[in-house]
Amino acid sequence: MARIAVIGAGMGAMATAARLAVAGHRVTVYERTATYGGALGRHERDGFSFDTGPGLLHLPAVYRDLFVKTGKRPLESCVDLVQVDPAVRHLLPHHTIGVTLPGASHGGVAAALDGAFGAGAGERWNGVLGRARDAWDATRRPLLEEPLRADRTALAGDPYPALRRSGLLRRRPPTLAEVAGRELGGPLGELLTGVVAAYGIDPERAPGSAAVLPYMEQTFGTWYVRGGMRALATAVYERCRERKVEFVFGAEVREVPVRAGRAAGLLLADGTEADADAVVCAVDPRLLPAHSPVRPRAQEPAGGAGAPSRLTLLLALRGARPADAVHRTLVHSPGLRVTVLRPDDPATRPDAEHEAVTVSAVCGPGAAGGAPGAPGPGELLELAERAVPGLRERLLWQEVRTPADVEAATGAPGGAVPAPALAGAGGRLLYPANATELPGLYRAGGWAHPGGGLPHAGMTGALVAGLIVEGAEFRGSR
Repeated sequence: MARIAVIGAGMGAMATAARLAVAGHRVTVYERTATYGGALGRHERDGFSFDTGPGLLHLPAVYRDLFVKTGKRPLESCVDLVQVDPAVRHLLPHHTIGVTLPGASHGGVAAALDGAFGAGAGERWNGVLGRARDAWDATRRPLLEEPLRADRTALAGDPYPALRRSGLLRRRPPTLAEVAGRELGGPLGELLTGVVAAYGIDPERAPGSAAVLPYMEQTFGTWYVRGGMRALATAVYERCRERKVEFVFGAEVREVPVRAGRAAGLLLADGTEADADAVVCAVDPRLLPAHSPVRPRAQEPAGGAGAPSRLTLLLALRGARPADAVHRTLVHSPGLRVTVLRPDDPATRPDAEHEAVTVSAVCGPGAAGGAPGAPGPGELLELAERAVPGLRERLLWQEVRTPADVEAATGAPGGAVPAPALAGAGGRLLYPANATELPGLYRAGGWAHPGGGLPHAGMTGALVAGLIVEGAEFRGSR
């Protein structure tokens, strides 16, 4: 039984800890804040309750697998996981009617797009997502399910098979924006780029393989946990505790000591040393000193570099949520996409005569869409009113969560929020490998392969646990 020290108590950290504990290791998690969950926070006031991080889950199979592999009770017995349907409503500039897309139904999506934009629109959309499926199939294992290989050539090239005779330049792979313009055009192209931009990825710089993100949503569905997504963090934390994982809160890590050429534990800010046989860093490595061995080497990818943050409004509204309200609306505006979440969940409001609404947008360094400046709360509120008619008249109060608040919650400098890893772009959108150059030191969470987002961070748990349990020869689950 090895002693494992995990830095951070985010979702990737806890997924790693639970798997290692089941494998028979003694695992201790050190978290600098007073609670678990990382970005999956919760804010409560006057009977209203809001998620302060991710409000939805894609690829729930990642967490289903975690619960199957770490205990007898499956995920659905620990949280009330429901599929969101319709999946999303898009409100486009200069397009008055919008379009509402059903969940996990290629045929239903095609019919909705034909109705909104004319015959053939659904076929063109599904054609792009069909090519995105080819990219998904080509890279799913090396990009998501296997440790990152030293030779990353296979992931440096763009796997998206651009449509022949589309007019795209052949001297280089097309960007996602070029794919959207040539293969879709007009409002359909804006749907594609808008979904990708909402992940914090700039369509003008992203490879065509970024189309796997809307493909993933449409194929595997969009899911919500009743009571709020924070309940998912609580379920994973409780699973860790069931597996005898120890948590030490208020424990800021200063350094990873090295002895006999391998990671030997942790040095905490209060001077305490915690010995360990292996260390897992599941936080932004910039939180540790510049000379720390957990930081990527010069030749390693750093997909989170320059990652943008989020500006979020928490809105308490008087008046009941309309029966025809859509859970998620994406409001498209030039250079800005605003996500409006209106969960039909009694746990989010004091009673049926009130509604809790969350509004968010990408902002900060490297913000998707190339907006000249960070959006302000007033701009977000104005765009959100397109999704919630009469919003200002119904508003009781609002709270603003800035990138500084994200930084306070997660520790990431500037409140940076890592996006999922993508193949292509010469490998610049990959993340540092889970195994480091220093024996006994590993990386997990959204700042490591395969990147940010709830599913991807959860996947690091299986990868790091496999590397520690089986060694460097581990090649992923099959």
